[in-house]
Amino acid sequence: MSILADQLVAARRAAGITQAQLAKKAGLGRGTIQRIEAGVADPRVDTLLALSRVLGLEPLLVPSWLRQEVIHFIRSGGKILGQPPGVGAPLSIVDELIRTMRR
Repeated sequence: MSILADQLVAARRAAGITQAQLAKKAGLGRGTIQRIEAGVADPRVDTLLALSRVLGLEPLLVPSWLRQEVIHFIRSGGKILGQPPGVGAPLSIVDELIRTMRR
């Protein structure tokens, strides 16, 4: 739950809106936002979808055993799963397609 709360707080702050503004735009009470961000509320799926819509997020369910691989994949700009992240990673799928199309 802490990971979810942290992500929502970061997204709200990045959007430059207050808890009250987020609550209003999502059709929720400010107390609901406070409890979710504090990690003491377990939000329903429809609540998460409303928050995601307002914050411009795309909800994605990832099995816990695959979480680190997905994080590395995103941080490496779409590099192949299972490969080390960073500069030494192979070309992303998009990079490979662009390179192929230039031939």
